[in-house]
Amino acid sequence: MANTQVSNEGTKTGAGFDLRVMLAFLSIYVLWGTTFLAIRIAVREVPPLFAAGTRMFIAGGVLFIWTQLRGAAWPSPRQWRSLALMGGLMFVVDYGLLFWAEKYVPSGIAAVLSATVPLMTIAFEIFAFRMLPFRWSLVGAVLMGFGGVGVLLLPDTHQSLPVLPCLAILVGTAGWCLGTVWSRKLALPQSRSVTSGGAMMIGGAVLLVLSGAFGEMHPWPHVSRSAALALAYLISCGSLLAFTAYVWLLGRMPASTVASYAYVNPVIAVVLGYFVAGEAITPRMVAGAALVLISVYLILRRPAKA
Repeated sequence: MANTQVSNEGTKTGAGFDLRVMLAFLSIYVLWGTTFLAIRIAVREVPPLFAAGTRMFIAGGVLFIWTQLRGAAWPSPRQWRSLALMGGLMFVVDYGLLFWAEKYVPSGIAAVLSATVPLMTIAFEIFAFRMLPFRWSLVGAVLMGFGGVGVLLLPDTHQSLPVLPCLAILVGTAGWCLGTVWSRKLALPQSRSVTSGGAMMIGGAVLLVLSGAFGEMHPWPHVSRSAALALAYLISCGSLLAFTAYVWLLGRMPASTVASYAYVNPVIAVVLGYFVAGEAITPRMVAGAALVLISVYLILRRPAKA
């Protein structure tokens, strides 16, 4: 089969240079890589559940309203239930724990731990949902990645990472992966943008409710200029712009190619954290991150057909 695909605008991807493809990849590589530092800046002053809920509810609401203005079908009651399940796993569990954990964990480490998405997804597909056959090569890559996580959590004289927040990031990542794999069995809207916007909006609303229940809004949280700018960046660049580029790429490129952001984002986050936020880089961090990223590469280099 030919490797080209004609887009709605009549241009071809996969044959020749397409500036839009390059810009879209730069968006998910750079913008998503910088969001970890933006989260770290935001939660220094803004309560984590409130910050996560604000980001998701506004971004999801804008995306969902935009799809409705473009004539997308309104989700059915069954589809709303599926969106609520996705929103709970992929946004409440994942981003709620991530925002809380980044109060205590450097942004670069948070990015490396979050890069275990392909590892956990493969694990769910093989062992929980039986979507993939058992293959020692995949299992070995997964074990290598989690070995890298273990190296990151080892005691270090230069920098000791808090274990509980690190485990919280891993639990949140598992929630994202479970929601991703489970979504293939759910009744969802045909439009990816409706699905994403609806799930994000529901997840953000639940996070804001939890924020109120845990007393984060009493008194009303003070939002400084830097925290407000960080939240605005997360909403506009991290969620709306980069996510739109991600969905656009998925319609034109193999998913395995688009998923390459998983081992580019941590590199950008670690470098940015070092130069901008003064976060330390130790030999143990480098070794653990290298194991995680190599394992992600081994998984993502599988043929698209597989």
